[in-house]
Amino acid sequence: MSTVTGFDAVIQYLLTKRPDLTSIDPDLDLVENRILDSLGFVNFLYVLEEQTGEEILMENVTPSDFRTINSIRKRFFHESE
Repeated sequence: MSTVTGFDAVIQYLLTKRPDLTSIDPDLDLVENRILDSLGFVNFLYVLEEQTGEEILMENVTPSDFRTINSIRKRFFHESE
C-alpha cells in the first residue's frame, strides 16, 4: 500500500500507466502521449476524487482540465503552475 497522498499520488498513478517513464513533464500532453486514455479515465477520476476529497462532476470540467500535469494541479489541487 502506498503512503503517497494528494498530488504526488496522482503523479504516481499516472506513472504506472507508462512504466517506461520515470517522470512526467508538467506540460506533457497526457492524452497524446497515452498516459491517460479513455479506458483508464474512469479509474483516473476515482484516484483524483480520492486524493482531492471532492466529487468531480463532469458538467463542471472540460477535457483541457485533464490534459497536462499542470492543468490537473491547477484545476483540482488549486495550485499554480
